[in-house]
Amino acid sequence: MADQSNIQSAASKSIRPFKSSEEYLYAMKEDLAEWLNTLYDLDITADTFMDALETGCALCRHANNVNRTAQEFQLESPQAAQSMKVPSKDVVFQSRNVVPGSFLARDNVSNFIAWCRQELWIKDVLMFETNDLVERCNEKNFILCLLEVARRGSKFGMLAPMLIQLEEEIEEEIRDQESLRITRELPAEQSSPSRCNGRKESHESVEDEEEPDPEPHIWPQKRVLLDMRNLDELVREILGHCSCPAQFPMIKVSEGKYKVGDSSALIFIRVLRTHVMVRVGGGWDTLEHYLDKHDPCRCARDRWRQCSAASPLSVSPRAAVAKSCLIPSRV
Repeated sequence: MADQSNIQSAASKSIRPFKSSEEYLYAMKEDLAEWLNTLYDLDITADTFMDALETGCALCRHANNVNRTAQEFQLESPQAAQSMKVPSKDVVFQSRNVVPGSFLARDNVSNFIAWCRQELWIKDVLMFETNDLVERCNEKNFILCLLEVARRGSKFGMLAPMLIQLEEEIEEEIRDQESLRITRELPAEQSSPSRCNGRKESHESVEDEEEPDPEPHIWPQKRVLLDMRNLDELVREILGHCSCPAQFPMIKVSEGKYKVGDSSALIFIRVLRTHVMVRVGGGWDTLEHYLDKHDPCRCARDRWRQCSAASPLSVSPRAAVAKSCLIPSRV
């Protein structure tokens, strides 16, 4: 139940409740598996992701590597580290002859969880419990926790998964746009001598008393430049799955940024391997699943399917209208 409520909270602006989908979780597992394979020369895939990590050995090993990287960062950049939470306490774990599901495996996972809470101060909404991994009770929160651990590690200079690199790219674009907006507004403020002269003395006194808080340090990442030339074509292809005469409006504003629906809402879209991903709040979703939640046609289509599956002879006229918009099922 907690898993479903978290998803619904992230999709609070949807026009219908969030339906469970495995595609965005699979995309995240692919990304995390490739990241761990690169760091530790492992052989993890999205399909074997949970099995490969359930003993907790790789998790605890990574936690200790984050500690070492953070301590090196603290020595090299002490001033920047002052405004950051720097983990230091290593995780004690058993690395040999650990059988999945055994007490040793559970103890390793529990120690990793304690490290996430105590050393990284990860919020409970992003945490998981031992059974979530060992017994596959809550795959989503386990994946979100690993992404957050990777996000924290990237601040100290560790290699980040592609999703984290895409987040940083989008955040940088937002900061650049905000700086440009402020720069454009600045001349208008300076053109009023009375305002400047009237506030000059008080402004100087404030500067003498207070210093602005330092901005959080962002360690430079070696990002992989993505080819976005075909992104618009992929977006149009996914939109084309709906055969309605009036399709859900989705207008390209700039590379990777689109205006959706009848509102002024803007979304960022990126390609992650074979998935077209949408930046939603603090997380990610696939574009197809995002449209399933926001496109009225697709919502009506799903309602018609649900009604017809429940009782083919008692479909309401309103739900039956969606039948004309149905798209063929894909294997």
